[in-house]
Amino acid sequence: MGIQPISGVGHEDQAASSQTEGQYSDLLAHSMEKQEEQTSSLHEMIKDAKDKADAQREKFKLAKVTPRYGDAPLEAYARISRAKTQGQASSAGGYARRRIAQLEAAQRSDPEHADQIKAAISQLKKAVTRANKKKMQISKEELARARQKRMLRENRRREAQRIRQELRKSQAMRAIQESGYFKETEIANRQADQLTATKMELRAQAEQIGATVHASLDTALQGYSVGTQLASVDVDAPVQTPQVNVQA
Repeated sequence: MGIQPISGVGHEDQAASSQTEGQYSDLLAHSMEKQEEQTSSLHEMIKDAKDKADAQREKFKLAKVTPRYGDAPLEAYARISRAKTQGQASSAGGYARRRIAQLEAAQRSDPEHADQIKAAISQLKKAVTRANKKKMQISKEELARARQKRMLRENRRREAQRIRQELRKSQAMRAIQESGYFKETEIANRQADQLTATKMELRAQAEQIGATVHASLDTALQGYSVGTQLASVDVDAPVQTPQVNVQA
């Protein structure tokens, strides 16, 4: 009785094994291709988010020129500075009060520039107080001029000269104060503009980061899905056991 040699893997077994390897290779190639597409898509999403952030910053630059809320207190102080009579000082205060009401309404409709509007309202409230103060100063100066004229009529020139010097000193001090009003408003406007710009920049960066994180998460989830498919092929692929023909 002789034992015939063990035969190798049959043609059918080799074909099945080749078919399994082919399926695995196709899925691997498809996975790599999809990952490349996802990487390209991620770069595009990041670029798109950056472009949107740049556009928003550019929009803010243009917006700074359009709603010039800080001009209202500057105009109010200009009117106060030009006021020569009590009526003109009262008119300057009335202008400031009207602009306060308008800006309070704008504060509800334009929240993006809330800091600029708030700064303008604060300066306008000061302008109302300062307009009333100038009205009182003008009243005192009118009384002083009337007294000066009386001193001249009474030939009291030394007293008239003293009153005149006091008037000039008072007017010079007031001019310095009114110049300070403009500088104070300009500083407040600049600080409000910088604060608004910083907030909009942070908002744009947050949107850009959010878009990038969302894109990365999508890529990770898609990669996980592809990996699951590959693992499924490895586990579920049929294993062909070589047959051994033993003849007695």
